[in-house]
Amino acid sequence: MTTRGLTIDQLEPGRRHTADVEVTDRMVRAFAEATGDRNPIHLDEEAARDTPFGRRIAHGLLTAGIVSGILGMEFPGPGTVYVSQTLKFVRPVFLGDTVTIELEVTAVDRDRHRVTLATTCSTAAGPVLVGEAVVLPPR
Repeated sequence: MTTRGLTIDQLEPGRRHTADVEVTDRMVRAFAEATGDRNPIHLDEEAARDTPFGRRIAHGLLTAGIVSGILGMEFPGPGTVYVSQTLKFVRPVFLGDTVTIELEVTAVDRDRHRVTLATTCSTAAGPVLVGEAVVLPPR
């Protein structure tokens, strides 16, 4: 495992990173347990059938949490501090979906030691979450 991520000198606008993560029942149940959000739309197939989606969906913030994991472990990687994130949920993520997380550096502020990244999460159906993250990469 890498112990230090990319530094600000290694990050320039236009640099990209992509990762794929399958959303599983286990992940949804662990997220529900950790957060206390046990909304039946996430956990109960029968109850979820009566929703506009017709089946269980993952928590929106679970998808955002996956972005956090990618930022902290892959790009920029270990030592990164997450400062802020904007989120727009575009469509649901269903259990079994593979979410493709795309990160793109859009700005580097060397004076403040901050990097801004466009964050886009998509499934085969299209975008599910879009936003912008600001991080402090490792020194």
